[in-house]
Amino acid sequence: MKKIKLYQLALYLFLMLFFVQKSQAQQGNVNIKQSEKIETLMEVKKELNEDGKIGDRYVIQLFYGDNGEANDILQKYRTSYSYPSRITYEAPNYKVWIGNFRNRMEADRALLKIKENFPSAFIPKPQRR
Repeated sequence: MKKIKLYQLALYLFLMLFFVQKSQAQQGNVNIKQSEKIETLMEVKKELNEDGKIGDRYVIQLFYGDNGEANDILQKYRTSYSYPSRITYEAPNYKVWIGNFRNRMEADRALLKIKENFPSAFIPKPQRR
């Protein structure tokens, strides 16, 4: 009885070693060929992202109204803060926008500082471009 179990154990070990040897992964090489234009496009996209010309960006709106008041608000803002600022036109009114923040958290931090002098400032929903 012990000899049968010993033979069975030996047979099982032999079969396990045989299948383990057969189941080893194969090694190979992969060659990727891509157009040089892809690298150029990636660089252009990187520059556009850094300039804030694509993607969802957050701004703070200080004013919505006529052009004269918008310019006054912008000048008042620029004497106190250094975030980038601009006036945008949406017929028939002008908007004073501040910043070009990558995420909502950055915009919220700046809004807390700006609300000290501009209590009506808010963050509008970003528009997809």
